[in-house]
Amino acid sequence: MRSLAKQHEVIAHPRAMGGDYDRDAVPEIRPEELRLLEALLFASAEPLDEKTLAARMPDWADVRAALDRLQREYASRGVNLVRIAGKWTFRTAVDLAWLLARDSVEPRKLSRAATETLAIIAYHQPVTRAEIEEIRGVSASRGTLDVLLETGWIRPRGRRKAPGRPITFGTTDAFLSHFGLDSIGDLPGLDELKGTGLLDGQLPAGFAVPVPSDDLNLREDEDPLEPGDLDLGLGPRVSEG
Repeated sequence: MRSLAKQHEVIAHPRAMGGDYDRDAVPEIRPEELRLLEALLFASAEPLDEKTLAARMPDWADVRAALDRLQREYASRGVNLVRIAGKWTFRTAVDLAWLLARDSVEPRKLSRAATETLAIIAYHQPVTRAEIEEIRGVSASRGTLDVLLETGWIRPRGRRKAPGRPITFGTTDAFLSHFGLDSIGDLPGLDELKGTGLLDGQLPAGFAVPVPSDDLNLREDEDPLEPGDLDLGLGPRVSEG
């Protein structure tokens, strides 16, 4: 009977078994930071930003470089590492979404009015209800904004420094996550919209698609919301503490 040491030698050195030894068959030793990132991202119920990841990683780790490499490794797998709203998470590969279709909840389709209103808010934020109506050319019902607020895709930002001090609206991280966007700047521009057929060739002279921005900082023409503003049902109550 072979000793344990001899058995270990056979396992460690395949040539001792009399077979061919394929160096390519030996698994590559992956950098430790990749394993750490995998563990953190798989264990988290929510996407994580680089600052949060870096706080849990060794000081010597280059988190961004490791994330880029991990993203490349998972690009051809059943799950992909993606960045959504500036945060990293694993998601089912887009081409395999059909596998989970039977388990997904049937989404409620937005009305045309809600879809148009959402698009206007996304591209023109911060924007008021009156400004939405001016762009659409029709009155915006309170119910349309309520539906979008309930989805969590838009939020009240502040109040316009104008007569009546109307509420301004903007998009949320939930909007970016649902549509798979890293940032609001990833929304399609004029050429992309034309390419998809959403815009025809009969556009008025000077027509342009605005460059969207969801900067969290209030602009000079906005005042911050007060706790009482949200009693209108426009969002969660702001703590007065």
